[in-house]
Amino acid sequence: MLPELEKTIGIQFNNKEIIKEALTHRSILSEKKNVKHNERLEFLGDAVLEIVVTEYLYNEYPDYDEGLLTSFRAAAVKTESLSETAVELNLGQFLIMSSSEESTGGKSRPYILANCVEAIIGAIYIDLGFAKAKEFIDKYINSKLKNIVDNRLDIDPKSKFQEYIQETFKQTPYYKVVSEEGPDHDKVFEVIAMVGETAYSVGKGKSKQSAEQEAARLSFEKVSIDEKKTKS
Repeated sequence: MLPELEKTIGIQFNNKEIIKEALTHRSILSEKKNVKHNERLEFLGDAVLEIVVTEYLYNEYPDYDEGLLTSFRAAAVKTESLSETAVELNLGQFLIMSSSEESTGGKSRPYILANCVEAIIGAIYIDLGFAKAKEFIDKYINSKLKNIVDNRLDIDPKSKFQEYIQETFKQTPYYKVVSEEGPDHDKVFEVIAMVGETAYSVGKGKSKQSAEQEAARLSFEKVSIDEKKTKS
């Protein structure tokens, strides 16, 4: 398992135990006692990640003020962004957790995946030093910052859509749940964005909030495309 992970992320660890610790979720303690889990490494990795992303933004965007830089950094290191990185690297297959946690979807849970990314950064820092941790962050996280900055992905979709609708129609969008499917621990919500009596796009998510964000994102994309067509 570990050689495959090392190949995936392009890093060879000297201490194989520390990367194993980075992949171990605390739920394993319900089945095995005295096993190290990844929360301490996550704590360390979070701090390393923040300084590397901060330094990158400070150097790359000298004309932006502290508020904007803070917003961009938050977008880069939030749970959703880090969990996307984990999915890209297929980290879920390497996670070590209790059978009950795994059976309820633990290996695909965004916050667990995001925490694992931070723990891996912590493990790289401890085992191989700051420069190697920075190399990992530059490759998998800082590389996405240009897209975040250029497209203002630091502004959440609901805020973008609401701002557009209020400016254009002098109304405030709202969201209606269309359906809920699946067991309590693994529900999927379908939500539709509404403006007055007009239905916009439908979004799906593991929570009402994420479904609303997806509905808003799709709706904003639609109105943006329609606006471009009108102008052309």
